[in-house]
Amino acid sequence: MDLSVVVPTLNGRDRLGACLDALAAHAPEAEVIVANGPSADGTTGMVRDRDDVDVLVEISDRTVNVARNAGIEVATGDAIALVDYDNRIEAGWLEAVRTGLGDADAVTGPVTPIEPEAERDGEERDDERPDGERRNGDEARGGPERRAIANTEVTYFEGGNVAFRHESLRDLDGFDEYLNTGGARDAAHRLAQMGRTVGWQEEMAVAKALPSPTAADGGRTAREWGWKYRALAYRLLKNYGVRPTVAARAGTHAVADALGAAGDVLRGESTPSRWVATGRDVLFGLAGGGSDGLVARSRDRSPARNPNGISKRADRAVAKYDRRASEE
Repeated sequence: MDLSVVVPTLNGRDRLGACLDALAAHAPEAEVIVANGPSADGTTGMVRDRDDVDVLVEISDRTVNVARNAGIEVATGDAIALVDYDNRIEAGWLEAVRTGLGDADAVTGPVTPIEPEAERDGEERDDERPDGERRNGDEARGGPERRAIANTEVTYFEGGNVAFRHESLRDLDGFDEYLNTGGARDAAHRLAQMGRTVGWQEEMAVAKALPSPTAADGGRTAREWGWKYRALAYRLLKNYGVRPTVAARAGTHAVADALGAAGDVLRGESTPSRWVATGRDVLFGLAGGGSDGLVARSRDRSPARNPNGISKRADRAVAKYDRRASEE
């Protein structure tokens, strides 16, 4: 198996360096591709000075799904893994990828947080939970998350620790670049709709370097709450159309979050005006995402359900440094 590893990054030079060190130690034969940008912390120089990165792709977009697609686009392996810049693969990871892809179209494994760093040196650009929160290590080690939606069994995967057979990503047309968040959740829905399987390997483990805590509500602004629900409505309507179960699922999340936010107000951790503003953004997010999801569903009626995928544009990269060309 020839493996390509795509590492999306944004302003995370130090943690990226640790990620690349782990790849060099535990997957030395893998083709390593860094999709960077637009970083302003010296990431480009650091990566170009290393001899264990095969391709550096510079992009102007800040969203992780564009970075993922930019890396996938230049990967040559018959298997492609995605590893977040703040994740460090562990011994046994590579063999677990090989084993997992022998039985499934994609494979994922646990992500275990390690102690937060003193300073935040990067920006989180994506989340993989429907509620906008990453799974923690204890939950992830129990196995993959599964949900039954509209008679479809969906197996979710860790967006920063997953490997695919190349043909599976080709048939998906990569990730949906409409989404600022929840791109891996959306890809999991589409894999399930196409009848593709997602496996779990406990040994496919990575350690995540967490940033320092931020604001009292986990750093979530009203705009982020709006994007959370925009993404949720978009991927459900795009993948399943108008169904009572889809409306119920979105409503359940909204009610649960509304009650949680109300509890914050009662405890004095938030204000009534902030609660109202957040509710407004949630409603706008649901409405906008639902509308855009139906438009996307009509634009791409193929099994891929991806009107914003790899094949839809050719201008992601603003620069590319390809060490493979000089070695031929």
